[in-house]
Amino acid sequence: MKAVGFKNFGGPEVLEIMEVPEVYPGPGEVRIRNYASAVNPTDIVSRSGLIAQFQKDFSLPCVPGMDIAGIVDQVGDGIKTDIKVGDRVMGMVIPKGDYGAYREQIILDQYAVVRSPKNASHIETCTLPMNSLTARLSLDLLNLKSGQVIAVTGGPGAYGGYAIQLAKADGLTVIADSNESDKKLLNDLGVDHIIPRGDNFSEKIRGIYPDGVDGLADGALLNELAIGAVKDGGSFTSIRGFKGDPQRDIKFSTTWVSTYNCDFEKLNKIRQQVEDGLITLRVADTVTPENASEAHKRLDAGGTRGRMVINWE
Repeated sequence: MKAVGFKNFGGPEVLEIMEVPEVYPGPGEVRIRNYASAVNPTDIVSRSGLIAQFQKDFSLPCVPGMDIAGIVDQVGDGIKTDIKVGDRVMGMVIPKGDYGAYREQIILDQYAVVRSPKNASHIETCTLPMNSLTARLSLDLLNLKSGQVIAVTGGPGAYGGYAIQLAKADGLTVIADSNESDKKLLNDLGVDHIIPRGDNFSEKIRGIYPDGVDGLADGALLNELAIGAVKDGGSFTSIRGFKGDPQRDIKFSTTWVSTYNCDFEKLNKIRQQVEDGLITLRVADTVTPENASEAHKRLDAGGTRGRMVINWE
C-alpha cells in the first residue's frame, strides 16, 4: 500500500513514496480508503525536524498528515456509531511513525470518524477535520459568551478562517487584521472589523476597542506582540505552544488539537455547520502523491489561501 513520507528531516525534497503494510480494523475501529489528505503547517513542523521541540519521542521514518477524507471499506466488531461500509467519511489523524494521513488506507477509532458534509467532495472535505477542531478548541478555551469580542490573527489561513466562522456562529463580534488583498475574503468570512496588517497590532485593536478585546486566537503566531490587544481579565490562546507571562489577570492557554481527538460529537456538529452554510471549505490546489513535495514548497513559501491537498484518487 502506498504512502508519502520521509526517512530523514529536511526540505520538501525528502518526501518520497513509501510502501506500508495493509492494515485491518480491530474492535471499535474503522478502515478508510483514503481519497484526499490535507497538507498542514504541522506537517512542515514534522518534516523539517522542528517537531523535536514538542515531541521528544518522535521517530523516523514518518508518514505525516492529520486530515483524511474517503470511503469506509471495512469496520471492526463493536461499532457503536452509525458509520458503515460504503459511507463517505472524514477524520482527524494523530500521526505516529508510518501512521499518518498521507496514505491510501488508514484505520481510525470509530469516534474519530464522521460522515462527510453532503455535497462536498473528498478534496474539499479533507481540509476540515483538524483545522476546524483546532479552531473549535481555541474558542472553547477562550470561553467567550455571545456578544463578546474576539480578535483573530492569521484570519485568511485555514485555522483563522474556521475560527472566524465558528466565532460568528457562536454570536461573537470578530476583529481581524488583513492585507489589502485579503479584505474581501475576510468580509466573506464574516469579520466585523478589519484592521491593516503590519506593526502595532495591539495599538490598532485598541483604536477600535480602547479597553481591549475579550479574547484573542493567535493563528499568526504574533505571541507577545498580540497580548496588548487583550483587555484586563481577558483570554489569549496560541496554536504553537506559546504562553504569555502572567499579567493583568489574562487567562493564557495553548491549543493542542489532540485534546479533541476522537470527539465524535464536536466533529459531527462541525459537519452539520458546513451543511447549514455556516462554514465554508477552501482548497488552494491539489497535487498527486508523487508530487507532494510541491505542496510543501508552496506552504513553506506562505500566502496559500485554503489548504493544499494530496489527491489519492
